[in-house]
Amino acid sequence: MIDDLDPVIHAPKRLAAMAVLSSATTVTFPFLREHLGVSDSDLSKQMATLEKAGYVAVSKSGRGRGATTTYRITRTGRTAYAQHRRALAAILGD
Repeated sequence: MIDDLDPVIHAPKRLAAMAVLSSATTVTFPFLREHLGVSDSDLSKQMATLEKAGYVAVSKSGRGRGATTTYRITRTGRTAYAQHRRALAAILGD
């Protein structure tokens, strides 16, 4: 059971981000930062880890102050998140 947990997703901030992304088409950086209550640098670090794992796709538009960063969960990310949830449920006995 414990071996089925995904160490990339299991970190609390990344788990929360994946939960938000799993129920939305895309999410903007400011929305995710506010929802998770984290700093810009912390969110950037967490999302870079998810992107590197192939769980999140990042899209940037514009430049400078008008730039917008959006995130969406990938098919790989959706599958990994679902497997992680099942592993948590098995451990918790749900």
